Amino acid sequence: MITYKEIYDAAKKERYSESLQPISKSFVKDVEKYLKEKKEVASKDNDVFSDSLLKTKKQLENALTLFQELLRRRRKKILNLVLIASETGISKQDFENMLQMEKDLFEEVVKTLEKSDKKLNRFMNGDKQTEESQQNEMVLFLESTEEFADLEGEKMGPFEKGQIANIPKEIVKILLSDGKIQIV
Repeated sequence: MITYKEIYDAAKKERYSESLQPISKSFVKDVEKYLKEKKEVASKDNDVFSDSLLKTKKQLENALTLFQELLRRRRKKILNLVLIASETGISKQDFENMLQMEKDLFEEVVKTLEKSDKKLNRFMNGDKQTEESQQNEMVLFLESTEEFADLEGEKMGPFEKGQIANIPKEIVKILLSDGKIQIV
């Protein structure tokens, strides 16, 4: 079971260190249990003005604030590591100190940054057509169409008759076969 002092110490170490500090793999789960137990204790006590209740509530507030600060600082350090990785190509610095969710964040942001850099390079080399425009087509709706989900589950529409839209080519095929659109 984690204690308030351990949460405080972890936040303090993260605050005063430039590198990502090691924390246990179960740290988030342990903090969740700690906060849940403190909330239960704070809600059970009937004497609203008791010193122990006030102390518990204050400790709960402080622990939550410290935990949020700790996560914010770790995210900031991870984003700095992403920038370093994009500049140097080295992406495993402090990787062993990351929690799994932080590793996932790191990898996703690195991929997104690489994708953005590739788009920028293509644009700078004279390829004015963006990746999005290559995957989408401009269409004219021949009839009103209600809201629907695209291939990623995102909502599209609704579209009115005569409306022009830039939509993914896969959806264009479906709407063309239904006779609802024509390509512009």
